[in-house]
Amino acid sequence: MPCPTLALAPDPAHPSAARLTPAFDVVASSPAEIEPVLRGVLRAPLAASALVQLLRGGPARDVEAGLAAESWVYSMLQAGPEFAAWLASRPAPKPAAPSERPPLRVERAGRVLRLTFDRPARRNAYSAALRDALCEALVLALRDSSIEAVRLEGAGPCFSAGGDLAEFGTHPDPATAHAVRTARSAARWLARLAPRLDAVVHGACIGAGVELPAWAARLTAREDAFFALPEVGMGLVPGAGGTVSLPARIGRQRTAWLALTGARIDAPTARAWGLVDRVVPAGEAVPLP
Repeated sequence: MPCPTLALAPDPAHPSAARLTPAFDVVASSPAEIEPVLRGVLRAPLAASALVQLLRGGPARDVEAGLAAESWVYSMLQAGPEFAAWLASRPAPKPAAPSERPPLRVERAGRVLRLTFDRPARRNAYSAALRDALCEALVLALRDSSIEAVRLEGAGPCFSAGGDLAEFGTHPDPATAHAVRTARSAARWLARLAPRLDAVVHGACIGAGVELPAWAARLTAREDAFFALPEVGMGLVPGAGGTVSLPARIGRQRTAWLALTGARIDAPTARAWGLVDRVVPAGEAVPLP
């Protein structure tokens, strides 16, 4: 079916449920769990349908093909009525004040390359400048054999509150947007570096703020971290690689639930799902790998 499919399974472990539910996009154990999914689907039915179709095809695609498919769908939805309505409903965003400080702090600590999102005044919003700087640093790590590990983290009150809303809808057309997104894809390089990638996140991890660190072989969340995928509510789908990185960690059904509801989950829930590998106290130092 081209629309989201939902299964109600009070006992998911029952043999019949275990046999039938893998075919559905979202599985819930009670009507109360289905209600937020339905609200999300009804709010943006085009984006919701595009999301589940994209996720269904994930197992048949490798990382490169998955990222390309995500970008095609994202770009298509940027030209759609739901994203246009979301843009029209928002006040004009304030552009970021000019800053002489680079958006990404790049430091070398012996064999470790330390990359820190450094836009604390903008809650480390994932801007084009931050994306480009991250791509350059990741390519460096891939080419320099003396770099044995990469640490990814964020400065200020949170890891990242997601894409920079001041830049949403600024590409001239979907084709150009797709070309830029695939040419400057941090997710591509993160996937290649995954075995060497160590991420530590805290506070808000929204949109790109969870999609990017999900590639890491070791993902540590501080206990104040929370995670959400709000893009479907904007008439879009996750666009920073999340339709590939999150299913690899939590499966397509939980990824669909997160994206369709836009709900937040806390660090313990993320740990239980496998979205993060461990949870540490907010003030605890996490040694470099």
